[in-house]
Amino acid sequence: MDWNRLISDKRLGLEQYHDAQTHTRSDFQRDYDRLIFSSPFRRLQNKTQVFPLPGSIFVHNRLTHSLEVSSVGRSLANEVTNNLINRHGYDLKTAKLSDMADIVATACLAHDLGNPPFGHNGENTISSFFTEGAGLSLKPMLTPRQWSDFAHFEGNANSFRLLTHQFEGRRKGGFAMTYSALASVVKYPIPSTMSGEKGKFGYFETEEEIYLQVAEELGIPEIEHGRHARHPFVFLMEAADDICYQIMDIEDAHKLKILSTSEVKDLMLNFFGEKDQLHMKESMKRLDDPNEQVGYLRSKVIGALVAGCSKEFTDHEKEILAGDYNGALTTNIPGRLSDAYAACGETASTKIYSAPQVIDVELAGNRIITYLMENLVGAAVSPEKAYSRLLLEKVPKQYDVRSENLNLRLQGVVDHVSAMTDVYALDLFRTLNGHSLPAV
Repeated sequence: MDWNRLISDKRLGLEQYHDAQTHTRSDFQRDYDRLIFSSPFRRLQNKTQVFPLPGSIFVHNRLTHSLEVSSVGRSLANEVTNNLINRHGYDLKTAKLSDMADIVATACLAHDLGNPPFGHNGENTISSFFTEGAGLSLKPMLTPRQWSDFAHFEGNANSFRLLTHQFEGRRKGGFAMTYSALASVVKYPIPSTMSGEKGKFGYFETEEEIYLQVAEELGIPEIEHGRHARHPFVFLMEAADDICYQIMDIEDAHKLKILSTSEVKDLMLNFFGEKDQLHMKESMKRLDDPNEQVGYLRSKVIGALVAGCSKEFTDHEKEILAGDYNGALTTNIPGRLSDAYAACGETASTKIYSAPQVIDVELAGNRIITYLMENLVGAAVSPEKAYSRLLLEKVPKQYDVRSENLNLRLQGVVDHVSAMTDVYALDLFRTLNGHSLPAV
C-alpha cells in the first residue's frame, strides 16, 4: 500500500463533486465535525460502556469513552506522523501524512457508533436471538450469508453500515464520509462467513459492495480470497481503543471501590522502571486524594503506551503497508509495557467484568433486548397482524421494516434496536409490557 493513495478525501456518495481545492477546514476535519454534531454520536451518552450509567459516581459511558479514544488516537497519529516524516523527509508524497491525526481521530469517534445498548453483551444478545432464541426459525428463509450476518452480529460491521447506508429519507452515501475515514473504521476487513469462532467481521452483505469500492480506491489489497489487508490507520484506532478501555475501566473500578487504591497503583506503576517509579511516588505525595493519585498514574500510563505503540507502528511500517503485520500494537509492544498491559487485562477479566453491578446490567440488558427483538422481529415477519401494525408504527421511518424483502426488514429491526439508548430500550420494554402508560 502507498500512503499517497491511502489518504484520500473523496467522499462516498459525492464522488462527482470531489475537488482538490483548499478550504478553511480540510475534508477530514469536516468528517470529525460531522460526527460530533450527529444524532447517533449524541445517543452514545446514554449507552453503557461497562458499568451502569452513573448514579452518584460518574463513570464512563460510550460517549465519554469515544471522546477519550479520539484524543488518544490523535496523539498516536501525531507521533507516528512526526516519526514517518523524520524517516522519509517532507515532500509532496509525505505531505498527506499531516492529515493522519484528523482521520484517526474521526475513526475513533465512529468506532462504537454501531454498538447496541447495555455494553458489549448487547452484541451477544442480538446474535443469540438468532442462534438460540426465537429467531432461529428464520434460518430457512434466509441465504447462508444473510443468516451469518445476523448470527454473528458485530458492532464494528454495524458502525460501517451506519456510516454508509442510505437509510429511508437520507442521502446516498450515508454520512458521506471520506474514503480514508471509512476504511480506518473497519477493524476486521472480512465478511461474516470468515469470522471464525470470535465472530468478528467488518461489513454486512448489504455493505460489501461499498467496502470493496473503498478498498479499491485506496489500494487496499485482498491478501486472500475474501480477506483484505487493514488500512494502516486501523491499527492506531484499535490501539487508542485498547488503551482507553483497559486503563479507564481500571480507574472506574477504583472509583466504584471494586479495586483498592494499592491494587491500582501496583498495576499502573508496573508500566515503568524503578527510577520512574520513584519519581512518580514522590509526585503522588503531593496529592492527598487517592482518586487524584490514580488519575495522575493513569495519565502517565497512557503517555507511555502512546509512545510505545507509535514506535511499534513506525518500526513495522513496511510490514503494515504490505499487509503482513499481525496482532495489535498494544500486545506487540516489547517488554515491560506489554507485560503490564497484560496484567491489567487479567485484572479486568477476573475482578471488573465479573463484578455484580456489571453482571446485573448484562442480565437486565439481555432480557430487554431479547424481548424487543422477539416483538419487533415478529411484527416484521407478520406485518399483517393487528399488533404488528401498531408496533411497526413506533419504528422510525428511516428503518426499512416494511420492505418486501425479509432480509431487509430484519436488518431494519436490528438497525432500530442497535440504535437505541439504554433508557429508550428500557422505556419501550416497559411500554410493551403494559408497565408504563403516557401521563400515568
